[in-house]
Amino acid sequence: MRGRAVFYPIGWDDNGLPTERRVQNYFGVRCDPSLPYDPAFTPPPQPGGTQIPVSRRTFVELCQQLTELDEQAYEHVWRRLGLSVDWSTKYRTIGDDAQAISQRAFLRNLARGEAYLAEGPTLWDVTYQTAVAQADLEDREVRGAWHRIAFGRADSDTDSDPVIVATTRPELLPACVALVVHPGDERYTPLIGGTVTTPLFGTAVPVLAHRLAEPGKGTGIAMVCTFGDTADIAWWRDLQLPARPVVGRDGRLLPDPPPGITSAAGRAAYARLAGLAPNSARRAVTDLLRADGSLAAEPEPLAHPVKFYEKGDRPLEIITTRQWFLRSGGRDAALRATLAERGRELDWHPPFMQVRYQNWVDGLAGDWLLSRQRFFGVPIPVWYPLGEDGEPRYAAPIIPADDALPVDPAATAPPGYDESQRGRPGGFAADPDVMDTWATSSLTPQIAGRWSIDDDLFGRVFPMDLHPQAHEIIRTWLFYCVLRSQAEHGERGMLPWKHAAISGWILDPDRKKMSKSKGNVVTPAAVLEEFGSDAVRYWAASSRLGADVTYDPGQLKIGRRLAIKILNASRFVLAVAPPRDDAETGDDTVTEPLDRALLGRLADVVAQCTASFGKYDHSRALERTEEFFWFFCDDYLELVKPRGYGERDGQGSAAAALRCALSVLLRLFAPFLPFVTEEAWSAWRPGSVHRAAWPDPDPLRALAAGADPRILDAASAAIGAIRRAKTEARVSMRTPVQALVVTAPDDHLALLGAARGDVQAAGRVQRMELRPGPGPGYEVLL
Repeated sequence: MRGRAVFYPIGWDDNGLPTERRVQNYFGVRCDPSLPYDPAFTPPPQPGGTQIPVSRRTFVELCQQLTELDEQAYEHVWRRLGLSVDWSTKYRTIGDDAQAISQRAFLRNLARGEAYLAEGPTLWDVTYQTAVAQADLEDREVRGAWHRIAFGRADSDTDSDPVIVATTRPELLPACVALVVHPGDERYTPLIGGTVTTPLFGTAVPVLAHRLAEPGKGTGIAMVCTFGDTADIAWWRDLQLPARPVVGRDGRLLPDPPPGITSAAGRAAYARLAGLAPNSARRAVTDLLRADGSLAAEPEPLAHPVKFYEKGDRPLEIITTRQWFLRSGGRDAALRATLAERGRELDWHPPFMQVRYQNWVDGLAGDWLLSRQRFFGVPIPVWYPLGEDGEPRYAAPIIPADDALPVDPAATAPPGYDESQRGRPGGFAADPDVMDTWATSSLTPQIAGRWSIDDDLFGRVFPMDLHPQAHEIIRTWLFYCVLRSQAEHGERGMLPWKHAAISGWILDPDRKKMSKSKGNVVTPAAVLEEFGSDAVRYWAASSRLGADVTYDPGQLKIGRRLAIKILNASRFVLAVAPPRDDAETGDDTVTEPLDRALLGRLADVVAQCTASFGKYDHSRALERTEEFFWFFCDDYLELVKPRGYGERDGQGSAAAALRCALSVLLRLFAPFLPFVTEEAWSAWRPGSVHRAAWPDPDPLRALAAGADPRILDAASAAIGAIRRAKTEARVSMRTPVQALVVTAPDDHLALLGAARGDVQAAGRVQRMELRPGPGPGYEVLL
């Protein structure tokens, strides 16, 4: 409507854990990568309680099959809602082009040293059997207990008081490698540099000082276990401690004790814990400590925050794995500063959302863990040569040719090898992992613009203007897009877009976030059927950027009423002011003060709405348009009806003003209520309202010819007084008024005098008297 060509693509985010979970439940299957591909496999028509194991290739095919069905359902909803996306630009994150771009960007990261393979402690989701990144975490409050454990002093007399350590995870006692205290905590200064012995397992561990120890937490001395939480990782790295892992990928304690437990009694105690899940192991070790006399006090209940994968149901564990990482500023102060500067360069709507980005950058604790131990996603595009001993040479990955992308290393042999060498000494092994789904989504601008595939298109659309998203994924989608753009286009200091429009959540009537897991989601089909698309759009567009909005059927009813009123008002206008091609200006000069005042006020509304859209304040634009529209319907149309029907002079002026106002109002409403405005527009104007020019306030001001918009307020107040009097007298609005006496200051009387004829005709006033004085006051004689 502003005369610009708009690049507005639509994409489907297919890959990721939610898709895999849905496929498992929908088809009743689970992926077992060890199984061979069965091209004849057909999922059961009615999945039972036990999921059927299928090969990875079969599982991926089922994922693709189901996502195609889901996308059709989504597309139907989006089209019914009237999203103005360009459907010819549709793409899928699991499509060939998107996969090729994702793999190409990763390999370029690898070539520049930004992507790297490393082995170390990893946040691990037991349910999904995959590593997760810092951005995928959320804290949830969990009920637990302080367990106060007595450590013996290994280098002191046996009569010395034990060292009491409080922990919420006593089951990790066999993984203990040190105790830490704050260097300024005088209570424990004599212990620093000494050694204590773990109860039950008899392992000697040092007592060390570290600034992250909290004197006010527990007993002020912490047990370092490899690994219980992220603080353990920091202490382990900073203090260069050994690793004694005891938790496996399934979340259970490993069958064999760590190397530090050498005594027969210690190994026997560990045997009581081996194979147990954390809660069972916690109860078992507590019983052992109580029987041993090393439980200094009975467990003290507490509620404390524990880290979960945002889509998981069980607390995360930390295990040692080999993973791919992408440098993201967590261990690079210069890169972190650059990414923070990029955040300050971006225009945020609303501006306060920039703080969330800055806080995320400031709080980065490591690089982005990019790999996932899942199945439906973009494969890591590398293979590893196998030595004569059959072990992979991770330091020398085999890279595919660029023109071969996308590749699936699990199904394709690398350059220089054939399939018979897979898994054999001297042959090759595929990297078994896929990329984090954000590794694809972080390249949304590149995928939408077909970077490296259609360079002409990409050069025209990148960088883009606007990135709309919700606030909870600033740390993921927005940050990762900025990071990837910096890595790939950083030499030009290029952000992927100029503006970020951050929306809130939809809340249920109890102001809780809608979530499928909570069962409080309202699906759109029934809502659209009951209220219509324009009503749903009205409700959504009434919310401001950055603010959460409550699902409110009352607002939907208001939106539906507004849409119906637009249609009815259009019919009335076109009935009394038949369509003409020159609706914007008209040969009939707008001569009446009331009509000119209307167009002058409408010019102000157009200017305000245009400015609001320029500030990404769409809700204010809707509010101002709606406010004016209801005045137009409730007051102006009533005031101008007699002239519109030719009952008094000025019919041509009324018709020209009505046509002009309707034309402008339909265009102002068009972005919000596209269907009813298109219907009304098509009744009298050629083409689509959505391709019509956005209104310009200057022609309206020219037609207004300097008329004071306050004429409308004066006339509206007078007609309102007449209505109230008739309502109180319980008579018809068509009842004549013998006299209307208005007492008001001179300036108000002058304004009312300019619309005197319209007020008398609309209110059926036989005699109207204007008296100078205070007020305004109205005396209505029926």
